[in-house]
Amino acid sequence: MHPVYSLLLILFSGTLTRLCMILFYRKTRRSARSGAERCSLAVFLGSGGHTSEALTLLSALDFSRYSPRVYVVSHGDHLSAKKARALESIKNPDTSPHSISYRVITIPRARRVHQSLLTTPFSSAWSLAVCVYHVTLAPFLGLPSPRLIYVESFARVRKLSLSGRILYRFVDRFIVQWPELVPPNKAQVKYGGWLV
Repeated sequence: MHPVYSLLLILFSGTLTRLCMILFYRKTRRSARSGAERCSLAVFLGSGGHTSEALTLLSALDFSRYSPRVYVVSHGDHLSAKKARALESIKNPDTSPHSISYRVITIPRARRVHQSLLTTPFSSAWSLAVCVYHVTLAPFLGLPSPRLIYVESFARVRKLSLSGRILYRFVDRFIVQWPELVPPNKAQVKYGGWLV
């Protein structure tokens, strides 16, 4: 077998194994963190208003507790990366370049505008593999699995977004900002009130 194919097979197998670990083994109860315990944070920034909502939520956090921070942006989304850096400079104005406690990771877009639906599964799989590698590789290194929290956009008033409908099964906590969005048969969906 050609070495490139072997490498791709290993990467695909590792990504699939990691996803299975996240999906099937994360339902065990975890102890709550103490109020002073530090933890890392990864934030996926979308485009437009979604980035603003995410950064508004982050601005209320104590950055000394949530450190290091990782901002994940799509390839070509320079505005979201710029806004994340601006928030960091506001929250930590005296930080020297050698003690920066955040980083911005760029991942391939899952689907480009006007991309053919025939090629979308391949670009989405590649984007997912890169994301899993960067953000959730910790268990392969003996570190605990990350907790996943999804906050539905404030703009979603009547029904969950497509992302929300897909992700609510996989996250540890799913928060909506409108009470009408809490379905009676989905106990993991919680109403959090207006967060932004």
